Amino acid sequence: MDYIPLGKSGMKVSRYILGTLTFAGTNGFEALGNVDVAQGKRLVDMAVDAGVNAFDTANLYSKGDAETVLGQALAGRRDKVLIFSKGRSEMEPGPNGGGASRLHLTAQLDGSLTRLKTDWLDLYFVHQWDGVTPIEETVETMSGFVKSGKIRYWGISNYSGWQLAKTALIAQAPGYVAPIAHQIYYTPEAREAEYELIPAGAEFGIGAMIWSPLGQGLFGGKAKGDGSAPKGTRQGDPNWPEPFLPEPERFGRVLKAVESVAKEVGRSVAQVTLAWTRSRPGIGTIVLGARNEDQLADNLASYDLTLTPEQMAKIEAAGRPRPLYPFWHRAMWGYDRPTPSERIYLEGHRQTVGV
Repeated sequence: MDYIPLGKSGMKVSRYILGTLTFAGTNGFEALGNVDVAQGKRLVDMAVDAGVNAFDTANLYSKGDAETVLGQALAGRRDKVLIFSKGRSEMEPGPNGGGASRLHLTAQLDGSLTRLKTDWLDLYFVHQWDGVTPIEETVETMSGFVKSGKIRYWGISNYSGWQLAKTALIAQAPGYVAPIAHQIYYTPEAREAEYELIPAGAEFGIGAMIWSPLGQGLFGGKAKGDGSAPKGTRQGDPNWPEPFLPEPERFGRVLKAVESVAKEVGRSVAQVTLAWTRSRPGIGTIVLGARNEDQLADNLASYDLTLTPEQMAKIEAAGRPRPLYPFWHRAMWGYDRPTPSERIYLEGHRQTVGV
């Protein structure tokens, strides 16, 4: 396992991180998994044995129960691992039950620390943009958490490009601490982050951490070309709405390309998906999720898989996002001076528009 500095920081994080969306499976998260403490310990053991040094959770997952399971599963090894969590989601009724205000985040961080049985978090994310709370208040609050020792670093999650940029610029003011990472959804099919998020993060020194790299099960090996899946899987549960699949036909084309490469290399669809994602430009760390030991073992086994340039290109071409404005215009007329972080994505747009 390789370890890389997360964003513009000195904290080295394993390329693969174990996520805990499947832990507990309560309070509306039943469709995602029901990993209890005993099984959680086995998954943690497997991850640590593979070189994973970071574990990701959130107060939203099973409304705190996932944090509780992770805290017990990590008992006795807090000083040897990194723990990440998130706040901002609505956790209770009322006008201050959610958001990125100082009031809400302070209470939620304290709750997470209690459930995780730790005095600090190594990384704490603002889980969603808050368009009501002044961004200055959020940045000041997160900076205060760092300075108090409650968290070591902070990040953002599910922001748009301009929201990331505004946050990063505000955080450059004297006395503030800048975010070092952002969590984004990115798969061979869901590549909207290429437009602005991945290049913007690279420009500001905010590392890209990918959540649900298998598309919440779409690339787990059981989904069909139209996005449907058997009962007992996340995609086969009508009570779970994610992910949004705007073009099922396009997904089918991408899945076919991944399956073709998987057949060539004799590996699973999941392993090929993870190998492709890990090798994409601008991608830092990847959060793995698993319902059981077999799934985690399969995912971890992808780390020694390196696809050929031809195999990478085959999957890339099948899922290449269409060049929206201003990207098609920039591909035609602005390619003489591209920013390094956007160059490869503009190259794809240039191929699409035929220049």
